[in-house]
Amino acid sequence: MQDVNWVALSVFVFLFAFITWLGFAAANWRPGDLDQLHEWGLGGRRFGTIITWFLVGGDLYTAYTFIAVPALAFGAGAIAFFAVPYTIIVYPILFLVFPRLWNVCHKHGYITAGDFVRGRFGNRWLALAITITGLVATMPYIALQLVGIQVVVGALGISGTGLMADLPLVIAFVVLAAFTYSSGLRAPASIAIVKDILIYVTAFTAIIVIPIQLGGFAKIFSAVPEQKLLLAEPGAGSTGAYSAYATLALGSALALFLYPHSMTAILSASSSRAIRRNAAMLPGYSFMLGLLALFGFFAIAAGVGSLPEYADGFKQFGNNFAVPALFLHSFPSWFVGIAFAAIGIGALVPAAIMSIAAANLYTRNIHREFINSNPSDRQEAQLAKWASLVVKFGALVFILFVPTQYAIQLQLLGGIWIIQTLPAVLLGAYTRWFNSWALLLGWAAGIVAGTAMTIAVNLTPTYPLMIGGHTFPGYAALYTVILNLVVAVVLTPVLNALAPLRAPIDETAPSDYYA
Repeated sequence: MQDVNWVALSVFVFLFAFITWLGFAAANWRPGDLDQLHEWGLGGRRFGTIITWFLVGGDLYTAYTFIAVPALAFGAGAIAFFAVPYTIIVYPILFLVFPRLWNVCHKHGYITAGDFVRGRFGNRWLALAITITGLVATMPYIALQLVGIQVVVGALGISGTGLMADLPLVIAFVVLAAFTYSSGLRAPASIAIVKDILIYVTAFTAIIVIPIQLGGFAKIFSAVPEQKLLLAEPGAGSTGAYSAYATLALGSALALFLYPHSMTAILSASSSRAIRRNAAMLPGYSFMLGLLALFGFFAIAAGVGSLPEYADGFKQFGNNFAVPALFLHSFPSWFVGIAFAAIGIGALVPAAIMSIAAANLYTRNIHREFINSNPSDRQEAQLAKWASLVVKFGALVFILFVPTQYAIQLQLLGGIWIIQTLPAVLLGAYTRWFNSWALLLGWAAGIVAGTAMTIAVNLTPTYPLMIGGHTFPGYAALYTVILNLVVAVVLTPVLNALAPLRAPIDETAPSDYYA
C-alpha cells in the first residue's frame, strides 16, 4: 500500500471531527424528551420536506453505494446501471403507498413495520416474522457500511496488522455508537446534510474534471471494452442479461423501502405531504447515482487497475478500490481528503439509521410483545438505546472477524428476504382481505425458495428460471415474492373457510389511511 497521504488524512480527520461534534450537538436540535421512543427513534416525527430529503437520501445512497456501484461498472460493465432505473421505479411506490402508511402509523403511534402488521392483522407471529426478517436483513447492511470506511482508510495509506489495522474501524464504531445513543435519529438527520453536500461536490467535480483529464467522454468510452458497454445479447431459448437487468431493477425497487431503515426515515417525516414532496424530489439522487456509475468507466479509462502504486489496494479490496484509486490518481491531496470524508461520513449516516431501526424493531416487536408488555416510556427508550449499541457491536464483530465476501452475500440474501414482507406491509396498506396465517405461510415459502435459489447459483442474485424449455435468468427476489403472493392468495379463502366464525382483528379504520 502507498505511504500515508498526510494532507488527505488531515482533511479527512477534520471533517470527521466536525460531524462527530454535530452528532452530539444534534441532541439539542428541535429538542424533545429523548426518554420517549418516538422522540429518540423517530425524531419526534418532526422532520419537514427538506430534512426528510437529506435523511432519506443519506439513508438509501450509502458509502457502499458510492464504492460498489462504480466497482460493478469497473468489473462487470453495463449491468451496474440497473441501479439507476430501479431508484426511479421506486419513487412512484413511495408516492402512492407510504403516505398511507405514515397516516395510519401516526394515528396509532406505530414506530415499525411490525407495529403496523400487528395492528392491521392482529397476528403477533406474522409481526414477529416481519420483525426478524428486518433485523436479519439489516445486520449485514450495517457491516457493509463499515467496509466503505475500511476501503477509504486503506486508500489514505493507513495500514498495519492486528489492532492497528482495525483501530480506525473501532474508532468509527465508538463515535457512531456514542452520538447515536446520545441523540437518536436527530444525529444522522443533521449529519446527512453535511454528507450529501460533500457527495454532491465530489460527484459534480469528478464528472467535470476527470473527463477533461482523460481527453473527453469519447476517449473514455472508446477505452472501455465493448462487452462492458452493452448487455450481452441473449442466446436462443434464453432472455439472458435482458431479463436479469429488468428483474434486478424491479425487484430492488420493490424491496428498497421495506428495509427497516427506509421505514424509519419515512415515518420520521412531519406529514404525509412531506413524503409526497420527497417522492418528487428524490430522483435528484438517481441522477447522481448515474454519475457515480460512470466513475467505474473513468477508472477503466484511467488505467488505475494496472498502476503499480495501487496494486496492493486492489489486492486487498478488489474492484471496490477502483473509486479511491481513481480519486488518488486524478485529484490533489486536499480534495482526496474531502472525497474520502464524503464516503466515510456516508457510512456513518445509514449505519446510524439502520442501528436505530433495528433497535426499534427489537424493542417494540420482540421485547414489548413477548418479554415485558407494559414498560414505561423511559424503560422502552433506554432499552432501544442499548439495543442499538448491541446491533452496532455485532456489525463491527462481523466485519472484523468474518470475510467481507460473507457480508456481501448476506446482504444479497437480505434483499431476497426483505421483499417477502411486501404482501403484509405494502398490500396491507390497502387491504385487509388476506388471512394473516396465509400471509405467514406465503412469507415462509418465499424465504425458503429464495434461499434455496440463491444457494443453487452459488450466492449470486440471478436465478435461471426454466419455463417450457425457455430460460429466464432473473432476480430471485422477484420470482420468490410472486410465489409468496400466490401462496397467500390461494390459502386465504381456504383458511377463512376453516375458521369462518373468527372475525379478523384490525385496529385500524379506513379513515386512518388518509390525512
